[in-house]
Amino acid sequence: MATINTYSNPVLAVFAVAAALSFLAVENSKIDVRQKWYNEKLEAARRTKAAQECIKDFRLERGVFIDAVNDPNETALIGQDITPITTDRGDINAKIASTNPNFAAVIVELLKQAGVKEKDNVAVAVTGSFPAINIAVFSALEVLKLSPIVITSVGASNWGANDPQFTWLDMERLLQQKKIFRTRSIAASIGGGGDIGRGLSPEGRELILQSIKRNDVHLIQRDHIEQSIEQRLEVYDKRSKGRPIKAFINVGGGIASLGTVVNGELIPSGLTMELPVKNYPGRGVIIEMAKRGIPIIHLYNIRQMWREYDLPLDPVPMPEVGSGGIFVRLKYSIVVAWITLGVLSGAILLAAYFDRRRHRLGTEPASLLRTESGHDL
Repeated sequence: MATINTYSNPVLAVFAVAAALSFLAVENSKIDVRQKWYNEKLEAARRTKAAQECIKDFRLERGVFIDAVNDPNETALIGQDITPITTDRGDINAKIASTNPNFAAVIVELLKQAGVKEKDNVAVAVTGSFPAINIAVFSALEVLKLSPIVITSVGASNWGANDPQFTWLDMERLLQQKKIFRTRSIAASIGGGGDIGRGLSPEGRELILQSIKRNDVHLIQRDHIEQSIEQRLEVYDKRSKGRPIKAFINVGGGIASLGTVVNGELIPSGLTMELPVKNYPGRGVIIEMAKRGIPIIHLYNIRQMWREYDLPLDPVPMPEVGSGGIFVRLKYSIVVAWITLGVLSGAILLAAYFDRRRHRLGTEPASLLRTESGHDL
């Protein structure tokens, strides 16, 4: 019969305490780590905020009513439900979420991942549906010192820039006059069905044409959607002046950009370096750009992107500029983790050594062991 080893249990208890202390040390070693391109992201978010405040101040000065229920942060970037230039149905919750200025940081990250460099040409297609995202895109483009070529579909879905007297083109001009942006659209279409305002009243189409004229923007107006797509490509190519277009950004569901509404869902939201091969029912500008091997940034499924980048779907109150995982993430300290691992590993090896040594020294010769009856074995 062997002697009972009384050393292992205290050792195991020490291990348990040491492991618990190590766990606490590692957990408490978390530090804020700035993400890549932090400074550019922060500057883009700040510029977005400044642009939003500029538009709000302008609207308030003119006595425009801000509905605090539908626009809880009172940004003045949430439009009305129905106006003469409202082209499609829109999700008001997505419109509210889009007003978070920190989304500009996401655009910076996507552009950087696309590999664009300073002064590169970037083709951009926007609509009046998401003025807040348009602002975020402009901010990111200018902070990165890129050369944007912008074409707008003026019509807007519910809750977008659907005030006939203050369309997205009017917002662009204001922001340029206030020296917040240099970027403005170089061409515009009515938008809506067929990119010619199908579904709008004659009054609505005329109001959009007036907006294009007063903002001195080149009008794209063709009888067929295929012709509208072709003209847009011609505008992008002409304005690029022989230099390659290094990325294409699409904001919203402009029919000329997508080719058909179905493509909005078929094309992944976010950055796509190579468009998946599918039987697309129509070929808009976005697909033609992809065929050229140009990276695509598709800003369409807003709620999906907000989840992916850990942005609040209900940003009420408005988050502080520079807040969120797109800027800073909590990470474990690698140094502390390696130190605790080394200490625990060393302790285990030492304990195993001394335990084996004690066991060898404490083993009694078999001749000295006694049976319960007192006789030698």
